[in-house]
Amino acid sequence: MNTEACDPAELAALREIFASRPDAAPPAGWEAVRAFEAEHGVELPEPYRTFVAEVCDGLPEGPPYYGLLPLAETPSDWGAGRPERLLAEPFPLTAAWLWEEDEEADEDEAAFEARTAPVFDHGSLLLGTDGCGMYWHLIVTGPQRGHVWQIAGEGAMPFGPESPDALMPGTPGFAGWAAHWAQGRDWFPDA
Repeated sequence: MNTEACDPAELAALREIFASRPDAAPPAGWEAVRAFEAEHGVELPEPYRTFVAEVCDGLPEGPPYYGLLPLAETPSDWGAGRPERLLAEPFPLTAAWLWEEDEEADEDEAAFEARTAPVFDHGSLLLGTDGCGMYWHLIVTGPQRGHVWQIAGEGAMPFGPESPDALMPGTPGFAGWAAHWAQGRDWFPDA
């Protein structure tokens, strides 16, 4: 997965997936992408960066279930009172973290929220929601840059890790995530 240069084959696959959708929003354009990056102190990973600038900036119906969000938006159910999103701060995880399996999960609510807040708010761009508090994030800073993660009330897990025991197997990255959706495949095949 190359997050620095846009692979023409990945971009062509993304164009094919989204160009056929009559409800796809027009691209944001390079000026809007660069303004967003300057405002947040990040450079978006490829191929998402070129996709938003040249192909599509949102899709009302999938992926995810409630649509692909435009670049600068958050889902309507994101909630008031959440901390400011800090995209330039590194995303803190490199492996799945299921809160229920955490030995410190019995700590008081404030301490737990302080430990989990960076997972929700640092180093990631919200792609959309499947509802019920399940959010898809594109990681924009940190070791997982370019990967897509699902972060929900139960925990955080990457889409497409290249291991046989992965909870959500597939091709990592935005292009792999979008292709997985377009093919109608289950996110959790063994669930």
